[in-house]
Amino acid sequence: MRDINRTGILIVIIMGTTMAGIDSSIVNISLPVMSKQFNCTLSEIEWVITVYMLSFSVLMPLTNWLKNRIGFFNLYIGAISLFTIGSLLCALSTSLDWLLTGRVVQALGGGAMAPTSMAIISYVFPARVRGTVLGWWGLGNLVGPAMGPTLGGILTQQFGWPSIFYINLPIGILTVILAFKYLGVLRSQPKLKLPFDISGFVALTMFLVCLQYGIARAEVLGITSPEIIVTLAVAVISLFVFIWIDRRKKEPIMDLHLFTNYSFVSCILVTISRSAALFGGLFLLPFLLQEQMGFSEGASGLLILPNSVFMAALMPFAGKWSDKHGSREISLTGIALLAVSMYLFSLLDRGSSIWFVIITMIVRGVGMGLLVAPLNAATLSAVRPSEVTMASSISTLMQQVGGAIGIAVLAIVTQNSYNNYVLAGATSLQSHHLALREGFIISLIILLVTLVPAWFLPRRNVVLKDSDVHIDT
Repeated sequence: MRDINRTGILIVIIMGTTMAGIDSSIVNISLPVMSKQFNCTLSEIEWVITVYMLSFSVLMPLTNWLKNRIGFFNLYIGAISLFTIGSLLCALSTSLDWLLTGRVVQALGGGAMAPTSMAIISYVFPARVRGTVLGWWGLGNLVGPAMGPTLGGILTQQFGWPSIFYINLPIGILTVILAFKYLGVLRSQPKLKLPFDISGFVALTMFLVCLQYGIARAEVLGITSPEIIVTLAVAVISLFVFIWIDRRKKEPIMDLHLFTNYSFVSCILVTISRSAALFGGLFLLPFLLQEQMGFSEGASGLLILPNSVFMAALMPFAGKWSDKHGSREISLTGIALLAVSMYLFSLLDRGSSIWFVIITMIVRGVGMGLLVAPLNAATLSAVRPSEVTMASSISTLMQQVGGAIGIAVLAIVTQNSYNNYVLAGATSLQSHHLALREGFIISLIILLVTLVPAWFLPRRNVVLKDSDVHIDT
């Protein structure tokens, strides 16, 4: 195992996470076209997003068990292959049911990709450069979703909605080929035939599915709907049952002892609150730019571009900084800048100059660029090498849950605020603008609260000895 091409390994995992990242947002803009073709209602076509979200979170808790059972190599190849096959099924769909089946297959592959990639980075790269590597990997993990809406609009307009899935086929096939070339060193990873925690997995799956389904439907039915109350109650009960079960298991599906790790819990709390604020704010952004400020879909995409550019430019720098100086200070700076961007968004209206919009996007991009890689590095450094796969799975899962909660909370809050302003006599346009402003202020408050757990992030990332790295250097 002397010939380890770490650059090749990094390229392969960046390709996989970029493909999955793009697909997480590329579909949204094509939903109206799909709805017309399949002759279905808005509530029915929303399942294209909802079923992906639900299925995506189901496989994440299995990542650690699968890694031990079949190894990183087989797990990553399987995830890429499932995602590519699911993309083909989606592209060939002639009915909504067929499309939803393809989305489930896609999500089962995509759900394993991010935690597996983070774990491979920890397995292959020494801790002294891990922040830098996570910075480059994070480009695919976050720039992918940023590119999705623009790319989806162009492809759908020029070639029809199936093209947003067909584009994954050559990328997926090439990624599998390169994985066989560069990830072969992972075949030597020892495999363990651990027992499968079926009861814990069922309880955890019920919690995740009921929680995210309830959150998604609450936007439509309202948080006080009997269906939502019952669904969320089942989620809470399932969570307590899961904790009761897995605290007594020798080989649990999720190691709850990680939550006794002070540094790791700080990282997870930052991840949840950051995702809630950012995904929620991103949900509101198109409504602000298009409905309030009058920009077209294309112009809105271009205005978001500075955010993506600065985020991409700073992530490798931020990762390298965290390797040398630790994650805490740079993460705090990133969160503070994101809070400032939310305040600036709340000030935007139809009379704002385009330069004000661009400056706001730059501030947001700088904040994201400074936060993501150091936070990932701190998360992996907070646990032992044997716990990295589990920790990365939990981190990715909490990011998903936090984002879903943020979107639902802001959607409900802005809708209620809109109704109140209309009842108070404001016009529909004024009410919508004031409601959006409140949504951004709530995101600002969430980010300010996030500074508290961020203060307890490790001051210095732990540098593991070379002997802790499982692959010979």
